Amino acid sequence: MEWPLTEIRRQFAGLKRLQDGREVAFFDGPAGSQVPEIVVDAVCRYLRHTNCNRGAAFTTAKLSDGILEAAHVAMADFVGTDDPDCIAFGANMTSLTFQLSRALSRTWIAGDEIIVTRLDHDANVSPWVLAAQDRGVTVHHVGLNPSDWTLDLEDYRSKLSSRTRLVALGYASNATGTVNPVRTITEMAHQFGALVFVDAVHFAPHGRIDVNQIGCDFLACSAYKFFGPHAGVLWGRRTLLEEIRPYKLRPSPDSLPGRWMTGTQNHEGIAGAAAAVEYLSSLDDLTAEYSDRSDQSRAARLDRVFRRITDYERSLSEALLNGLKGIRGIHLWGITETSRLDQRVPTVSFTLEGRTPREVSEWLATRGLFVWNGNHYALPFTESAGLEPGGTIRVGALHYNSSEEIHRLINSLHELTN
Repeated sequence: MEWPLTEIRRQFAGLKRLQDGREVAFFDGPAGSQVPEIVVDAVCRYLRHTNCNRGAAFTTAKLSDGILEAAHVAMADFVGTDDPDCIAFGANMTSLTFQLSRALSRTWIAGDEIIVTRLDHDANVSPWVLAAQDRGVTVHHVGLNPSDWTLDLEDYRSKLSSRTRLVALGYASNATGTVNPVRTITEMAHQFGALVFVDAVHFAPHGRIDVNQIGCDFLACSAYKFFGPHAGVLWGRRTLLEEIRPYKLRPSPDSLPGRWMTGTQNHEGIAGAAAAVEYLSSLDDLTAEYSDRSDQSRAARLDRVFRRITDYERSLSEALLNGLKGIRGIHLWGITETSRLDQRVPTVSFTLEGRTPREVSEWLATRGLFVWNGNHYALPFTESAGLEPGGTIRVGALHYNSSEEIHRLINSLHELTN
């Protein structure tokens, strides 16, 4: 079935931006996606009609509570759990990770060890490192294979021991686009009794998350990366969320999910996050064959949608990699073989000889091609690869991007380098 790109793009007002009479090509998705009108409407509708704090006896409070409870259910479907009470919202993934690291580290003692990786966003490194420093716990960093900048699994294996209390890793790299073997890494950690925290922020818009299939103990993501507003999401196993003692105010609930949701939340953002899940689910009406639509549950619809998003985005990855390889003076960082598209998402970092990433980003911006430059907060990677202080140029495609936009980008880079 042909990808319904026109129908998808018309739902995003941001994609209609023009520069010099031509539509802008948004390749900035790794730093934050555009949002469909259904999300904008949900945020505005909440503020206009149900703006209220939790738990009061009057009408707007009850309506607001209903919206927020429904958001927990929607996000549970999104991450693959049937327990919405195990979903906690917060300001962002970073804040939630700091909160969890501070609480979880109370169970650590001197002599314990944790493992983080050099392919992660620093939001999944520094919170754990700082907590470990406070408790006198040893931190191990999993190294990278310089041939393709993937995780060195043998190095990881060598660092696991009976003293390992936590392994923190990313589902997909926001710098190189590499998708890590999270299930394998989780199984290896559990053999030593360690807990596993997965940062799924970058993976969330590209593939189906299923916490039961992964087998991890915690998983976090951010709605603004999967077509929603700025809000963070944390899932954890019920037994752990109930056992671990969070830092919280005395009047706040001891029961889930309120136990992990500090202060008054961004209610309109939570409503928008639920709408983002609904948007993704609605793509089933545009992309699924009628023969495979017997199950109309939201979870099943998301299953089908993400299978098709993955297929379409692999075609974008192939076009992007093949096009970039022909640019004079380019260096690609990460997996470059099109035979390994199942191990990456369409996020590519590169550098150009003789030009800084900022110079390239600014030049492309004048042509309506929006890309990022810098370390992308993936500082462990850019330090390991010797890319500081400039970092890389990062191009990220999402399901609303087109092959024509990629060809336009490649042609502009040829113009720059020739």
